[in-house]
Amino acid sequence: MKILVVNCGSSSLKYQLINMENEEVIAKGLAERIGIEGSVVKHETIGKEKVVIEQEMKDHKAAIQIVLDALVDSNHGAIQSMDEISAVGHRVVHGGEEFTDSVLITDAVKKALEKCSDIAPLHNPPNLMGIYACEEILPNVPMVAVFDTAFHQTMPSDSYMYALPYELYEKHRIRRYGFHGTSHKYVSQKAAEMIGKPIEELKIITCHLGNGASITAVDGGVSVDTSMGFTPLEGLAMGTRCGDIDPAIITFLMEKENLSGSQVNELMNKKSGVLGISGVSSDFRDIEDAAAKGNERAQLALNVYHKKVKKYIGSYAAEMGGLDVIVFTAGLGENSPETRKEACKGLEFLGVKIDDEKNNVRGKERIVSTDDSKVKVLLIPTNEELAIARETKVIAK
Repeated sequence: MKILVVNCGSSSLKYQLINMENEEVIAKGLAERIGIEGSVVKHETIGKEKVVIEQEMKDHKAAIQIVLDALVDSNHGAIQSMDEISAVGHRVVHGGEEFTDSVLITDAVKKALEKCSDIAPLHNPPNLMGIYACEEILPNVPMVAVFDTAFHQTMPSDSYMYALPYELYEKHRIRRYGFHGTSHKYVSQKAAEMIGKPIEELKIITCHLGNGASITAVDGGVSVDTSMGFTPLEGLAMGTRCGDIDPAIITFLMEKENLSGSQVNELMNKKSGVLGISGVSSDFRDIEDAAAKGNERAQLALNVYHKKVKKYIGSYAAEMGGLDVIVFTAGLGENSPETRKEACKGLEFLGVKIDDEKNNVRGKERIVSTDDSKVKVLLIPTNEELAIARETKVIAK
């Protein structure tokens, strides 16, 4: 069984073709600048040379067609024909309260996703474009939606409810939804495997730390709280997102800076976070380099980031009434020993002890805590594509 995993952005499309017999990636790639001049697909079939296809892609349908053509190409392809694709798994960012698990895509599902576009205007529309494009080109192939929000639908109401008038929740479904659910689910299950204990017996905090970042409390294998909220803006300071702030700052800025609501929204989403504090970059590698050279604002940005991570770890340990495992994943969590060390510094009272030698690693599965650490600290590279493929395999059978 071969499954194509598709992750559509507004002008991009990431994909992997996975052989589910052994869960190995057969081919992968990225289509960029869809609908923009200079469209390109970077394609790789494992075991063959990478190819760059420069071809106009006016929309996602055109991009999907180019990707499929690349997969069956006699020189750089991975399969003989499109008939070998058993199912397509689509990453969908927001499923609202409608979906607590992955689902086979039907007309009713697509209508529900369109409704969710109001609360995920940057993510759901391109996700839907990818679905429509694949359906048109592969009409007889099962399509499955795998939601970033689904894993967090186990949160109790006192974790997801905001202290706003309750009728706003009833009318607009304003509540915490959480994101990165596919990643949090994957690494929490992998953590249980690595330490050889049933996940039902573990209290785990998963730290998905990338340009977008979130932390989740996983108690007994289910999400009970998470840092992102109604949108992916809440929670940690991130690459360009501000995370938690006093909401009164919004109206203050609108008045003092003469900004519209959409302008403040752009400021908080695209000009804030560690970029806003440091003035250097949204890339943590650039910020770490600048801090090492004595840039005080860059160091301040890192300090703010690390303290926010530590703050959430501490609060979730208190909320769950204990802690067995901390997991670091995603770009920064996997590749920055400094981030892992600083985030855990001061948590010794919880039984957290980092081993500096073990922690000096990037992108490899490893326990990075000391042998006598009461709380195990793990580095686990996330694999959202494989997680999506697994969900798709179960549903598309």
